[in-house]
Amino acid sequence: MLTAAAVCPHPPLLIPAAIGAAASDPPPALRAVRDACDVAVHALAAAEPDLIAVIGGGAADREYDATAAGSLSEFGVAVTVGEGEPVLPLSLTIGRWLLGRAGIGAGADEPGQWPRRPQLLLQAVDQRASADDCLKLGAAIAERAPRVALLAMGDASARRARDIEGAPDPRAQEYDDEVAEALAAADARWLGRLDPALDGELMVAGRAAWQVLAGAAAGTRMCGRLRCMASPYGVTYLVASWEEPRAD
Repeated sequence: MLTAAAVCPHPPLLIPAAIGAAASDPPPALRAVRDACDVAVHALAAAEPDLIAVIGGGAADREYDATAAGSLSEFGVAVTVGEGEPVLPLSLTIGRWLLGRAGIGAGADEPGQWPRRPQLLLQAVDQRASADDCLKLGAAIAERAPRVALLAMGDASARRARDIEGAPDPRAQEYDDEVAEALAAADARWLGRLDPALDGELMVAGRAAWQVLAGAAAGTRMCGRLRCMASPYGVTYLVASWEEPRAD
């Protein structure tokens, strides 16, 4: 059963080493996104999950071993997250890095931060997957443990970037604003209705992961909070937290 969730973007620039000399003083908007991600991921610990599932877009549906590594080499950055041959897609590489900063998983930077050690699932979802397939995957993940926390990794529209051919698209802001509202309201039904056809038109990388979250949350009551919305490089980054309602 889903008991908590966090939504984070996955730009390589979240990792300080990826911005080189600027790492000690990153742009304010990027720093705000990274700080919000840290808060959202740490908030998952309050749910004391039995399982943490990191969900991110990839070339195909694939479950990776909890110790799997990822790399930023394709972006020209000599950074590897984890040990062994890098096999994780970008979304799961950044997700695993965020968990490491929070003290969870192999290679955690701050061990011992979490109340207990949950199991870790690294799950790629085909970015071309239909909404129904994503919802079914989410429902199946929610059934894998009594208490499941889900970290959904994905960027919103990149059509705000003026250096991309065909951008900016006037629909991008409306799309991003509506997704932000759905995340703030923990509206799984709204996320479940997102149109996969817009992924390519608006250059959205997070739709599939968000719909996996929607499937995991189906039938549960969650409270949402939008922690950050920023577009420092023409790509919209959304950070949000979902949690169970507090008992009065």
